[in-house]
Amino acid sequence: MGLTNTSTGAGAVDGGLVLQKNRPEDRVIALAGNPNVGKSTVFNALTGLRQHTGNWPGKTVANAQGQCEHRERGYVLVDLPGTYSLMAHSAEEEVARDFLCFGGADAAVVVCDATCLERNLNLVLQTLELEPRCVVCVNLLDEARKKGIRVDLEGLARRLGVPVVGTAAGRGEGLEELMDAVAELTAAPEAPAPPPVRYLPPIEAAVEQLRPLLETRLAGRLSARWTALRLLDQDAALLERLSETLGWDVQRDEAVQKALEGARGVLARSGLGAKELRDCLVSRLVLTAEELCAGVVSCEREERLERDRKLDRLLTSRATGIPLMLLLLAGVFWLTIQGANYPSQLLSAGLFWVQDRLSDLFTALNAPAWLHGALVLGVYRVLAWVVSVMLPPMAIFFPLFTLLEDFGYLPRVAFVLDHAFQKASACGKQALTMAMGFGCNAAGVVGCRIIDSPRERLIAILTNNFVPCNGRFPTLIAIITMFFVGTGAGMGRGVLSALLLTGVILLGVFLTFWVSRLLSGTILKGVPSSFTLELPPYRRPRIGQVIVRSVLDRTLFVLGRAVSVAAPAGLLIWLCANVKVGGGSILDWCTGFLDPFARLLGLDGVILMAFLLGFPANEIVLPIIIMAYLSSGSLLALDDLEALRALLVDNGWTWLTAVCTMLFSLVHWPCSTTCLTIGKETGSAKWTLVSILLPTGIGMLVCFSVATTARLLGLA
Repeated sequence: MGLTNTSTGAGAVDGGLVLQKNRPEDRVIALAGNPNVGKSTVFNALTGLRQHTGNWPGKTVANAQGQCEHRERGYVLVDLPGTYSLMAHSAEEEVARDFLCFGGADAAVVVCDATCLERNLNLVLQTLELEPRCVVCVNLLDEARKKGIRVDLEGLARRLGVPVVGTAAGRGEGLEELMDAVAELTAAPEAPAPPPVRYLPPIEAAVEQLRPLLETRLAGRLSARWTALRLLDQDAALLERLSETLGWDVQRDEAVQKALEGARGVLARSGLGAKELRDCLVSRLVLTAEELCAGVVSCEREERLERDRKLDRLLTSRATGIPLMLLLLAGVFWLTIQGANYPSQLLSAGLFWVQDRLSDLFTALNAPAWLHGALVLGVYRVLAWVVSVMLPPMAIFFPLFTLLEDFGYLPRVAFVLDHAFQKASACGKQALTMAMGFGCNAAGVVGCRIIDSPRERLIAILTNNFVPCNGRFPTLIAIITMFFVGTGAGMGRGVLSALLLTGVILLGVFLTFWVSRLLSGTILKGVPSSFTLELPPYRRPRIGQVIVRSVLDRTLFVLGRAVSVAAPAGLLIWLCANVKVGGGSILDWCTGFLDPFARLLGLDGVILMAFLLGFPANEIVLPIIIMAYLSSGSLLALDDLEALRALLVDNGWTWLTAVCTMLFSLVHWPCSTTCLTIGKETGSAKWTLVSILLPTGIGMLVCFSVATTARLLGLA
């Protein structure tokens, strides 16, 4: 099995998938499965693509595709969104169903979790109704073995009537056999004939009234039986797709409408309305899955399952789950703070040593002073600062975050916070996207795709910026250390810094709930939707994969985006600091203009201007403040926090200035990368503008309230 010419494409959520084949005869294979069954791991192993995988549901919302070569035959694998059903209640279900119906797949592979096979067979049965050329991939056999679970793969294949292959994709086991089964299935002249799911007699009678007509209209392009069930189920979205892709307007087809009316009459006489019909369809699928698993799946040990249940009771209870969540959050921040200091200093020293060598080169070449200033002291110096400040904490934070993800803890966080988000008329899945925002708000915004409701997805996007991203941590940590903890060494100070940072972040979480409730009651009114969130099994994190994935897929990706916007920002900052107008620099004029308004917020003109110039990357806010106070013309780094504190105090900083700067750092406009991401995800300039004005307005209101209250009470 070889890998060649991997490629990705946007899914239906993004506006349609264009299949990319190396050769016209390449086979197209749809890869389907429930969330969290290792589907993307199977996809990655077969194609060599680095689709992000993790131990929590909803990772894939758009389709991704990749090329695979097996025994001199090419295959295009399309990774469909994880879904529990094909009845199209959500974006994931609709994308998966539409591709299986109209995407041109030659066969399907449905990936199942061997540790909870019965629940996964629901999707298998629905897929077989739609696409009989199907291979069932029973994945995670290694985890099943650890739990004492045994699956009779041959017995299951006999019952389903299609090939069944066992795999442990994370270890590369069974993948060759899986592709062998796919090759044999796609080469066979006739598709398998799996036994259909048998529904109640009135439903079967209604289907038979419609089937002959539908077979004529569909001409083999879709299963007539499956289409009849969907028409009886009144699937409006399917009607649109039939019209768009097959050119058949069901609602204007009088013969079909007459037959449909008669079939619904059959159901009505049996007491099966729309709701009752849906319940019967779902319950029959569940019962059939149970019958298929009886005698095929056996469990030899209950100790592991009981241990998982005890751990779940501890992590998902409100009494213990929330305190443990806060303790873990503080622990992650403490490790990030303590671990990043020394590497950041080394990296900074190395990068600024390179800057000195670049300066020597420019001097040797007799380059103009303005060119050296713009390129070295402007562009390069900002890049060096962003890299040295961002890389070490990200290199620690992202692996820790990924370890919790691999372990299966993040869905438990969503479960614990679901009640609070429901109170705010938002979706509990927002807890997952909020957690992603701690690493990068742009990544959190993209993660909002896992939320089905457009209203709730928009709420999650607009409020994601209220949790501080990795780029805001350095400013928050420096201010906490200088003004509220002390700059000496010691574990006690590190713990206190982590606790204070956790408190600041909890304020951001509280504002997320409050603003979500405000939006739900005003411009985005609506009732919170229910959702299915599967709690995945606990898994031992794979340390090597965690490090590689978190560094390559997250750390370097986020760092690359920050660097791409920091370079032009460095040039702009240098120009503002060095271009003189009327005896003062542009930076001096701007800070003087902003100063009266900024002081109302407990800040000063320099601080507010630093946030404005820090729009491309939050990491450069503090260096800009230093540069402006020292009138140096380029960014400066004061490695000694005592010296930095003295500089700030000499320029009028008090405890109130420190508090208001922290609050404004927590709540202000998103960075440029996040704004661009919001624009792409919403497709709306209006909502992108709202995402900027909303946190900015709230941040200014909070700072003004704190500063005014402190002054009225004589505290500042």
